[in-house]
Amino acid sequence: MNFPLQCNTSSTYGWRTRFAPSPTGFLHLGHVASALHGWAFSRSGGAWLVRMEDIDPQRCRPAYAQAILEDLAWLGLEPEGEVVHQSERMAAYGQVLETLDRLGVLYPCFCTRSEIARESTAMFSAPHTAPDGSVLYPGRCHHMTGAERAARMAEGQPYVLRLDMARACARVAAQPLTYQDLALGTVECQPELFGDVVLARRDVPASYHLCVTHDDAAQGVTLVTRGVDLRPATDLHRLLQALMEWPTPAYAFHPLLCDAEGRRLAKRDGAQSVRDMRAAGMHAQDVRHAAMAGDKKQ
Repeated sequence: MNFPLQCNTSSTYGWRTRFAPSPTGFLHLGHVASALHGWAFSRSGGAWLVRMEDIDPQRCRPAYAQAILEDLAWLGLEPEGEVVHQSERMAAYGQVLETLDRLGVLYPCFCTRSEIARESTAMFSAPHTAPDGSVLYPGRCHHMTGAERAARMAEGQPYVLRLDMARACARVAAQPLTYQDLALGTVECQPELFGDVVLARRDVPASYHLCVTHDDAAQGVTLVTRGVDLRPATDLHRLLQALMEWPTPAYAFHPLLCDAEGRRLAKRDGAQSVRDMRAAGMHAQDVRHAAMAGDKKQ
């Protein structure tokens, strides 16, 4: 499915927002709270979209995607238009990578995760991390010559594509990189703190950062609502928007729902699913209230 790039100005009557779950399990209250945040901003003339972020073939399942849509319908949250599946958009992401390559801000990296962790530990006494907690890339392949890279690729050595952060930031240095946070106002970005991030790998041909930023622009999203844990990543997304000359949405961050021990609700920790709540006889309105009540406690 293809859609035209649309303007980034919000409607006079409402925001164009999206809910973008990864179909790796069933919905829980944390997902419901996130969906309701975006849905509320889109009322009175805006639009609420649903996008399946299913680029990871190892973890995402069509059955979970279908279950998510069923649960949303039961909750009374009907999206506008067709549901977008990122797994069907790989050609569009490939075009973005081609553009970034032409801009000279991509390079192949042949290091394994274990090699990166060892080198980072050797340089900093412990793995040096980015704002999102990922290990910073020490930069070994950044210094390879074009001939060395070509030879390794010709040999069939596996590699990922990294963003050359220094070059990327230099290309957009003419004006400050900022975004509008509905709560904080203008926020200045520091994408350089992420180092040379991976934008594509063999098992997942395009990264979350690239896919989400592209699709927000392509779908004309004017307000991105996301959990506070993703606030740091917004700096990186703004850099990609500037490089690709994509529209810049506004942003609104919401707290994460936690369990009784203070841990964020997560599928991997067995957070109770909406389907279980339905089976137990709960009403949709009660589930919605539970999600928002838990959000207000944070």
